[in-house]
Amino acid sequence: MSTEVRVPTLGESVTEATVATWFKKPGDSVAVDEMLCELETDKVTVEVPSPAAGTLSEIVAAEGDTVGVDALLAQISDGAAAPEPKAETPAQAPAPAAASGGGENIDVMVPTLGESVTEATVSSWFKAAGDAVAQDEILCELETDKVSVEVPAPAAGVLSEIVAAEGTTVDASAKLAVIAAGAAAAAAPAPAAAAPAATASAPAGMKDGPAAEKALAEAGMTRDQVAGTGRDGRVTKSDVAAAVAAGGSAPAPAATAPAPRAPVAADQAAREERVKMTRLRQTIAKRLKDSQNTAAMLTTYNEVDMTEVMALRNEYKDLFLKKHGVKLGFMSFFTKACCHALNEVPEVNAEIDGTDIVYKSYVNMGIAAGTPTGLVVPVINDADAMSFAAIEKAIAEKGAKARDGKLSMEEMQGGTFTISNGGVYGSLMSSPILNPPQSGILGMHKIQDRPMAINGEVVIRPMMYLALSYDHRIVDGKGAVTFLVRVKEALEDPRRLLMDL
Repeated sequence: MSTEVRVPTLGESVTEATVATWFKKPGDSVAVDEMLCELETDKVTVEVPSPAAGTLSEIVAAEGDTVGVDALLAQISDGAAAPEPKAETPAQAPAPAAASGGGENIDVMVPTLGESVTEATVSSWFKAAGDAVAQDEILCELETDKVSVEVPAPAAGVLSEIVAAEGTTVDASAKLAVIAAGAAAAAAPAPAAAAPAATASAPAGMKDGPAAEKALAEAGMTRDQVAGTGRDGRVTKSDVAAAVAAGGSAPAPAATAPAPRAPVAADQAAREERVKMTRLRQTIAKRLKDSQNTAAMLTTYNEVDMTEVMALRNEYKDLFLKKHGVKLGFMSFFTKACCHALNEVPEVNAEIDGTDIVYKSYVNMGIAAGTPTGLVVPVINDADAMSFAAIEKAIAEKGAKARDGKLSMEEMQGGTFTISNGGVYGSLMSSPILNPPQSGILGMHKIQDRPMAINGEVVIRPMMYLALSYDHRIVDGKGAVTFLVRVKEALEDPRRLLMDL
């Protein structure tokens, strides 16, 4: 009896993924929930656990293959079948060389990059011309708009020519290199036999999965500090987590001291570093500029006295934490205030679709969050129907996932309005950029004590500047100002939120 391993649900509107890394090979024994492989979508990496214990009898979708939702990835046979593939494993390594006796040249082509992706940039070559390569050994890495794609060798042999050098932009059907198969391929297994100690920990050209590399970087560890349990000793994300839990630490900072700067009098070019933008950063830049070019974006400002919100929070924060198990922050007040204002000014919660305006009778609130890899915007669905406690719990949960890089595609889609809190970084005033196709985004800022005239007297109050950027194509100035005034009123008298005023 065998069990099928299929592509899991990838998230809203995501229909396909690329098989990035297999951690197991045919014949390996697997346990329930043990990680078998990693899939890459446009924005996130998805791990595929084993649905049953047994032996990985067949891999249907190889590394680099593009697969759809629910596509068959592999087959797992029950326990009794386990010994049979194991007996064949030692004979598999030299097989490709023996089979390739024709002396032919094999082209290494750009693999399938994904729907609507037409080009990529060659970021790294792991082999040089003249190097022996084994079948499925990683030759190079390509960068697309959002993900990195590893290119394996289609056959064993010698890398006779590199056609696309590092930094070259190639289209989806381009040739990357040429492998000379045949008699020369017999030399490929030799280095491994001559130096088994070097390949025991990390075979030449082997790379860990993207999620594992990211986890290593975030933990400040090198792969030598982690015992890999994946195929050929590859490190998985769970291996990194286990090493961190065991108290692993990285002595790297002392060993990687930056090289001394060139003398001040030296040529200026010698004291500069030019680094090519990653395709991800290029895409972010393009999307932000497209937002400015497409929407008639305008920003209106106001300020809010945070005295009442701060007093209410200080009075009830201990009881709130005791009852709900989550801290009472400012974001739930702002989320509630925005939901009330959006009900009164629905065009700020709408979007343009061609020549139509789509009004939303719900609020899916995007909460911008900074992470080590950049800004992400997890979405809290139906925030207008949630309590203060539910909102705080959702923000805490999504924030933790964002910091750990565990947000799914589905959790970052479908937002109708966004709140961005630059105040946590000390920003006093800014003009946030719209997150298309949304028509509004609220910018929060630093709370700062300022002298204010209250009832003819000068008093010190904790003040915050608010900024609303909006699409002037569907939101008039009156609507934008009304929205911001309603947010201000709700925050300066939080009782209005309780009475829906």
